[in-house]
Amino acid sequence: MSTLNSQAVALRFYQTQPHACSYLDNQEAVTLFLDPDQKVTAEIYDVLTQAGFRRSGQHLYRPQCNACDACKSVRVKVADFQPSRQQRRTFKRNQDLSSTVVSTDFNEEHYQLYERYLNSRHADGDMHPATKEQFCSFLLVDQSGSNLVEFRDASGKLVAVAAIDKLQDGLSAIYTFFDPQEKNRSLGVFAILWQLKQAAEMQLPYLYLGYWIKACRKMNYKQDYQPLEIRHQQMWQPFNEN
Repeated sequence: MSTLNSQAVALRFYQTQPHACSYLDNQEAVTLFLDPDQKVTAEIYDVLTQAGFRRSGQHLYRPQCNACDACKSVRVKVADFQPSRQQRRTFKRNQDLSSTVVSTDFNEEHYQLYERYLNSRHADGDMHPATKEQFCSFLLVDQSGSNLVEFRDASGKLVAVAAIDKLQDGLSAIYTFFDPQEKNRSLGVFAILWQLKQAAEMQLPYLYLGYWIKACRKMNYKQDYQPLEIRHQQMWQPFNEN
C-alpha cells in the first residue's frame, strides 16, 4: 500500500501481483489501484486523471510495471484539433444519427449491443465472453459527471453507445461499443469526433483517450487525433511517435 497527499487528503493505493499483460505478449503487468473504500470526489478524479490514471467501473487505476513503461496516457488538445479529410467524411456520413445523453443505469438494449460487439470484435480479449455482471462492473457507475451517450439511426435503431466522464479540464473517453454490422459508418471514429465537438462546445481543453502503447496495433488509432499530448516522466508533453 502507498499513499499520496492531494489537497490535504491522504489517498491510499494498492498494487496487484504481477499478471499477464493484456496488450503486449510475453509481458507481465502490475496495476496500481486507488483504495476502493476511498471516497472519490470530482477534485480527486481530476488530479488522478492528470497523473495518468483511468477509470474502469468504480476503480481508478494506473499501470505500475517494474520492467516496462510502455503504457502512456494521451489526450487531444481540443481547440487545436483539425480533422483529417477521412475524419471529416466519417463525421458527415453519420449526420443522420441522433445522440442522447443518458444516465449510467442498466439497459438491456445497451447490454445486447455490447454483447454483439464483443463477440464480433474482441472474441480473443480478456473481456470475452460478455456477462451482465461484467458489463455493469465495467461501465455502470453511480458517479457525478459519468454518462452514456446513445447514438441511433433515423429508424430509432441503437447503433453505438459511448461511456464518457466530464472532468474539470476535459472529457474522458472511457469506452465505446457499436453495432459490428455497421462497418461502413466507422462508429468508433465518429464517437471520438463527436466527443471532440462536445468538448469544444463546452470550452474544455482536452479529450483524454486513455493509454497508448507504441508496440500495440490496437492502440495506433489514437495517434490519428492531433495535436496529441502524451504523459512522460510525470509531465504532459507534445506527442512524438518516436
